[in-house]
This record gives sequence, C-alpha cells and structure tokens, in this order.
Amino acid sequence: MFTSDFDYHLPPELIASEPLADRSASRMMVVHRDSGKIEHRMFREIGQFVSREAGDMLVLNDTRVVPARYFTDRGHEVLRVEPITPTRWRCMVKPGKKFRVGHTLAIGEATGTVVEILEENGDRIIEFDRVVDESKHGHLALPHYMGREDQPADRERYQTVFAKQEGSIAAPTAGLHFTPEVLETLPHTFVTLHVGVGTFQPVKVEKIEDHKMHSEVYEVSESTAAAVQAAKRVIPVGTTAMRTLETVARDHGRVIAARGSTDIFIHPGFEFRVSGGLLTNFHLPKSTLIMLVSALAGRELILQAYAEAIRERYRFYSYGDCMLIV
Repeated sequence: MFTSDFDYHLPPELIASEPLADRSASRMMVVHRDSGKIEHRMFREIGQFVSREAGDMLVLNDTRVVPARYFTDRGHEVLRVEPITPTRWRCMVKPGKKFRVGHTLAIGEATGTVVEILEENGDRIIEFDRVVDESKHGHLALPHYMGREDQPADRERYQTVFAKQEGSIAAPTAGLHFTPEVLETLPHTFVTLHVGVGTFQPVKVEKIEDHKMHSEVYEVSESTAAAVQAAKRVIPVGTTAMRTLETVARDHGRVIAARGSTDIFIHPGFEFRVSGGLLTNFHLPKSTLIMLVSALAGRELILQAYAEAIRERYRFYSYGDCMLIV
C-alpha cells in the first residue's frame, strides 16, 4: 500500500489547538467493524459500550509527559530525546549547522557541549556541566499543528489524570478524555510506553512498508498481564497501549509481564493477537497512526468515518474528539 492511500483533506479550523474545559465533554464517534455502522455519541457514554459484565478490559498508558523542549541563550532549540544521565542528553537540535562537535551552549545556568553527532539520524549527544533546571527552562513539546507555544495550563491539561511514569515527549492523547469519575466506573488496567520523537515524524516513503519506526520503551506489569489474559475483550486506549500489547504478544505468544523497546509498525495486513477494539483520537493524514486504525477497522471504513467526522465538525488531533472502534 502507498502512503497516499491514507490521505484526506482536513479544514484547518477543525484542528483543536486548545482543550475543552471538561475532559469528558468530548464527542465520541463509535465505529462498528462488523456492520460498518457509525454512531455519534458523547465520551461520557463510553460505559454503554465497555463493561465489566461483558468481560471487557480497557488498557491505558500511564506515562507522564516531561518538559523536553529547551531554548539556549541564543534562541536555538534543543529537544531532549533521551536523558542518558541527568547531565548527558541525546537531543534533536535546530538549526543543526550550529551544533557541531565542540559547540557550547547555555540553558539557564547550565553550559552544555556537543560531544558527538550520531550518524544514523543526526541527533546530538550534549554533556552539561550541571543539571538543567527543568521546572524553570523546560517546555512541553506541543505538536506543531496546534500553532502555538505551550502555556502553564498545558503542564497538567496535556497529561492524563492517571499519568504516573515520567518519560514521554508527547501525551497518549486518547487518555486525555478520562476524568477520575469516568475511569472508576470502567474496568481498566495500565501499561507504560514512553512516547518518543517518532510521534512527530512524517512518513516520507512512497510504500508504507519501507517506513521505519522509532523505538520506544515500554513496560507491562504482572497485574496487567493477568488482567489482559482474563479479559474476554481487550480495548487499548490509544495507539501506544495497542502497540505495547501487540508487541508483547508477538514476541511472547501472549501478554506477559515484560519490559523492553518496540518499533512495531501496525498497518493494514497486521495480524492482531490481543486488541478487540480501540479508543483513539483522530489522526493526521498519511500518518502511521491512521494506518494503525485502518489495520483494525479497514481503510475504507476509516476514511468514510473521517469524512463523516469532517461533515459533522468533530475536533481533530491531540486536544480533539475521539473514536471508539468496536
């Protein structure tokens, strides 16, 4: 299949650049895979489709977003991709030509030096002389399509209410709709996958099988593995939770307690071993995420659903409305 097979036109005004005041006030499109039926509901109604009595189990990603975006005293951008140690970072930088080996930079009181340029992707290894003050100088790396800089309110609003394990550059946005009150009424468990820079990377190849995913770190606990094994239907909340579960099941034959890294690329033709549904947001055209949902529900049905969402003026992307595939 071709990347162009997953294209669609989105009117710019449907991109949600700001969140709703009430997390659970989002709309929810329900897509039925067996019949092709599409329903327009509210997220608060999710309990009508997911229940303990039916043997369902929601699996959420409890990663917590960290301020990974920094600016030097010269206004150059440093995105911390991985903290190798508290003072040694793997980073993406802008503009790249400024960050040669030996180049020094200042972020607040800390002075950093570029000690290595990685050949495979151009990332820089930067060594600082002290720990950078994250609370003072760090920014959330909000997706570019929001068209704005991060604000103080984003520090908590761009987190799920169950965020716990620090390490993500971007939020697992399907989880942003939950309030503690909604969550406690639903059967659920957690995995951890730290969302990396790959979430921002466009697909640049013509044939989708030629695309290479960035690797991301995950962890599945004993209790989560037991809950998933006991469930009649497993519904990941978000593409990150799905990728975690399907990686473990692929590598071990079933979901067991495990930790590691995954670069799994789920696209049409993928054989699902765990996921019986999915709660997800609406994704960018030609992205790996719209390819993933197309693998579960079929490309034609997903593109039909997206066209209907546009007609019905749904809010798109990270702070937007959601889709429940059952």
